[in-house]
Amino acid sequence: MKMSVLVVPGLRGSGPSHWQSLWLAKHPQYRRVLQRDWLAPRLDDWVAALDAAIAATEARAIVVAHGFGCVATLARLARRRDGVAGALLVAPRDPAEFGLVCEAVPVPTTLVASRNDPSIAFADAKRLARRLGCRFVDAGLAGHIDAAAGYGAWPAGEQLLARLMARAQAWERTLENALALAAAA
Repeated sequence: MKMSVLVVPGLRGSGPSHWQSLWLAKHPQYRRVLQRDWLAPRLDDWVAALDAAIAATEARAIVVAHGFGCVATLARLARRRDGVAGALLVAPRDPAEFGLVCEAVPVPTTLVASRNDPSIAFADAKRLARRLGCRFVDAGLAGHIDAAAGYGAWPAGEQLLARLMARAQAWERTLENALALAAAA
């Protein structure tokens, strides 16, 4: 099953030395979700941009989000799952800060959090992962897991993405098999 990777930066759009930008340079098939305003985000606008990017993909999307991009991804998944095969949420902002109440996400998801991220307390990130029902990865003392915290290409993140993609493919096959069994019954 073919999957597309959509990269959803956080505030300020993940500059050229951010791991998201480096992944985009390394993998030209990945697509960055662009926002009208990187500095004063409006959640509905960011969700609309993500919706448009998902609609424009030829395959189901794996969303790779950072910071506020995680909030937009969670808001999109709360509204609708179609077109999304999985999500890698890295250094999320606290969704409650933006009025978003999160429940279990309907796709394979991995949340990566740092013990000293200034954007969300580690305990809150862990609680969020439990509420979402997703895999939780403790990144240690990693700041906001960005260029300022010393994260360049972040090969460990690429490994997390590869594992998530494998989980998403297995999950999609399971869904397809269940639908085929239901149709045959």
